[in-house]
Amino acid sequence: MELTEITFSGATPIDGYGPGFFRVAGEVVEGPIVVTIASARGWGGYDDSAPLLDLAEDVDVIFIGTGAETAQIPKGLRHVLEDADIGIEVMSSPAACRTYNVLLSEGRRVALAALPV
Repeated sequence: MELTEITFSGATPIDGYGPGFFRVAGEVVEGPIVVTIASARGWGGYDDSAPLLDLAEDVDVIFIGTGAETAQIPKGLRHVLEDADIGIEVMSSPAACRTYNVLLSEGRRVALAALPV
């Protein structure tokens, strides 16, 4: 098997996560998080759609991490994002972090909104 090291060229990767936190570009962020190529910041969770709507022009898809297990997001949030023509993919937070990192390394226009495990 051949292993290829992923490089991020100035982007903001997810370095790790654990109970209640994410480690992003070497910094620990407690609680839910929104991460883009340029920054990481706290997020108010499913009731806080504004930071996600602000990404409409900058990303093609937002990976939404629902915590340790895959779960449905509230219908209201789904409708708000779909009405803004924002692509979303819902999965567990660990899977969302991995997927975000891989597509980020490819230079794709992606973001992550995740609840901690």
